[in-house]
Amino acid sequence: MESNDYLMESEDEISRLTAKTDGKALETQARWAGVEPGMRVADVGCGPGLTTALLRDIVQPGGEAIGIDRSAARIEHARQHYKAEGMRFVCRDISDSLLDLGQFDFVWIRFILEYFRSNSIEIVKNISSIVRPGGLLCLADLDYNCLTYYGIPPRLERTIHMAVRKSEEEANFDPYAGRKLYSYLYDLQFQDIRVNLYPHHLIYGKAMEADIFNWAKKIEVISKKFEFLFGEYPGGHDEFREEFNAYFRNTGRFIYTPLIIASGRKPL
Repeated sequence: MESNDYLMESEDEISRLTAKTDGKALETQARWAGVEPGMRVADVGCGPGLTTALLRDIVQPGGEAIGIDRSAARIEHARQHYKAEGMRFVCRDISDSLLDLGQFDFVWIRFILEYFRSNSIEIVKNISSIVRPGGLLCLADLDYNCLTYYGIPPRLERTIHMAVRKSEEEANFDPYAGRKLYSYLYDLQFQDIRVNLYPHHLIYGKAMEADIFNWAKKIEVISKKFEFLFGEYPGGHDEFREEFNAYFRNTGRFIYTPLIIASGRKPL
């Protein structure tokens, strides 16, 4: 696959992105980062639109939320399913200039930079251009992504780690995106930088159906893109997927990933 392709692209990506969005967690994170009523906010990498709709609710009364995504299919889905005053969606490549969209009080880019390992700082620089002087830029992403398990069969863990390495090398994926966010804001001379850390993918006991669906799709999509990884599985991808699903449904397993959020103010 090409390094600029979206690693998780599949016909079910709209469903996966919607299912994994936790509205309560998103609201907590957004309010911590500084979102307030009356703000004009940009949701960069908005996907199928649910996150933008949630942000739009937070900035009422009087606020506006604009969702930005490069997928025409996901933007069309957003326009069809999330309609409200003070909200709109635009289909744009976030590596291109966004200046025509105007200035925003709050801009966030959440769970996006992990797909831009080689050029994430350039993406952040570009997005910072639409933050008004005195406005807030919030970066949120995972660290040690898809790499922390306990109670996992050794060959399954080795194969997952190998898939992550191949995703780094061939698909521009960054499993360590979260630890870089503070430095991006610091190097761009943002002020009043704050950082918080939340547990994410914290899975123990019986897994929620949304988590089962999300992880099953992740494993299915990524493993099919790297079929040659399954040397330890005589049955290939199917045997690997069966073992992962059995592990994931085992109530004795433990999985977690840290989510790091950095929020800073653009100098006046």
